[in-house]
Amino acid sequence: MNIDLTHTHVNEVMQAQNALYNVIDPELFVNVVDLGLIYHIEFPPDDHIRVTMTLSTPHCPMGEAITTGVKNALEASFPGKVIDIQLTFDPPWSFERLTAEGRQQLGVK
Repeated sequence: MNIDLTHTHVNEVMQAQNALYNVIDPELFVNVVDLGLIYHIEFPPDDHIRVTMTLSTPHCPMGEAITTGVKNALEASFPGKVIDIQLTFDPPWSFERLTAEGRQQLGVK
């Protein structure tokens, strides 16, 4: 996930990303940011946070645990905000989405 440093809510997006580093995929033991599962975080004018994310596969057995982890991490960092998670598989997740840290943790070159 790339963060636009000129975005109006850059500080909030960075705070959200930092919270999401604590959400670990229970099968791969890598956080959702370094896995490249988070596509976009929005802070609309209402009391919501919208997260567009994916899973490694459409039928990921840990999908509910991961999305619940994302929701819980953001609720803890932004009390009072409503967390809306939108799952998408377009584009589908691939190893190219891994960060350098994620690649190192998984042993992918």
